[in-house]
Amino acid sequence: MLITPFGDSAIIIQFDNNITLDAHRKVRVLTERLERNSFTGMVEYVPAFTTVTVYYDPIQLSYKEASSELERIVSELETASELNPRTVEIPVCYGGEFGSDLEFVAEHNGLTLDEVIQIHSGNEYLVYMIGFAPGFPYLGGMSERIQAPRRSSPRLTIPAGSVGIAGMQTGVYPIETPGGWQLIGRTPEALFRPKESTPSLLQSGDIVRFRPISREEYEQWKGEVK
Repeated sequence: MLITPFGDSAIIIQFDNNITLDAHRKVRVLTERLERNSFTGMVEYVPAFTTVTVYYDPIQLSYKEASSELERIVSELETASELNPRTVEIPVCYGGEFGSDLEFVAEHNGLTLDEVIQIHSGNEYLVYMIGFAPGFPYLGGMSERIQAPRRSSPRLTIPAGSVGIAGMQTGVYPIETPGGWQLIGRTPEALFRPKESTPSLLQSGDIVRFRPISREEYEQWKGEVK
């Protein structure tokens, strides 16, 4: 573990150089501790794959004081064995106008369209972090059998709810935004809900399962939401 300054009002706690499940668990344990019991002068924390960045008020305490406090907190952390992940099911309508790159992903891996759908929806995915856009989940656990490169030319507009693949990662675009991932489907579920107290449907540590649905089910879901 490394504790290093990040500018004049933040500190980075790094648990590993590589993305591992152990590092993710340590990130979760630390952020849950900071959520329950912050320290005087702490402004906010930002979790990532292997790090937690803690911002503090330099008027209230110095870097030395902030880093000492964080060292104490980290030294007192218990193991992550007590963490109980929440499982969230996300319905997805694969292919067609909702997943225009599904055929490319299938051809790239020598699979049929149905095989790509079966593999993608047959896994459980861990939400390592939320980033890039509000509510965007970085998911771990995708099978290498359906990996695919990013598009050579990103799209200027990706519809909200689009499910994509880039390299060994899969994710869901929560809002309309540019993007270069290969699109294989779309969910009618809203991942970003700005009017709610917790605007992101998914949180770090959640387990995600994708459930294939038909076009009719997709339209019915959207209609009920409206």
